[in-house]
Amino acid sequence: MAEVRDTQRVTIGKVGGPHGIHGEMRIIPLTDFPERFETLREVMVGEELLHVESVKYHKQFVLLKFREYPVREQAMRLTNRLLTVPRSEAAALSEGEYYTFDIIGLQVERVDGSVLGTVENVLRTGSNDVYAVRTSDGRELLVPALKRVVKEIDIRGGRIVVEPMEELSEREADFSAEDAD
Repeated sequence: MAEVRDTQRVTIGKVGGPHGIHGEMRIIPLTDFPERFETLREVMVGEELLHVESVKYHKQFVLLKFREYPVREQAMRLTNRLLTVPRSEAAALSEGEYYTFDIIGLQVERVDGSVLGTVENVLRTGSNDVYAVRTSDGRELLVPALKRVVKEIDIRGGRIVVEPMEELSEREADFSAEDAD
């Protein structure tokens, strides 16, 4: 069964453990814009709307204190929950930029229309992103997010059109040969 995504909300973080004794929680930022927490006044944490009392930064974490959870023992119940905001509050992107959560789940097709699979993950390599694509037979293909490979990204249409590099085609042939053994 396919996972249903709430496209009206954007995940911006995940609650880690508590910090100190006054109810502050370590938030693992899952956004390219961690400064967004500075102006955050309310946020969905799991299925619960919470009000932010304070925001601090500590190492790689954002420390949030929620009005509804004033002490450590209560706040600990929030551990591992996702923080989401309405999609309308997502940071604006430049032309040709996409949110990772919009890419994951897209069908990947060759320019000839044949389906390669579905994007399961976006790997950040530093130089360019790489789309981890799961094929119908369960194999994983790694598709570099380069202009010479990715010809079109159609978020509304739910697809990415690619012109695979020769290396990708050769790897596919190698997989087929391995499967034959």
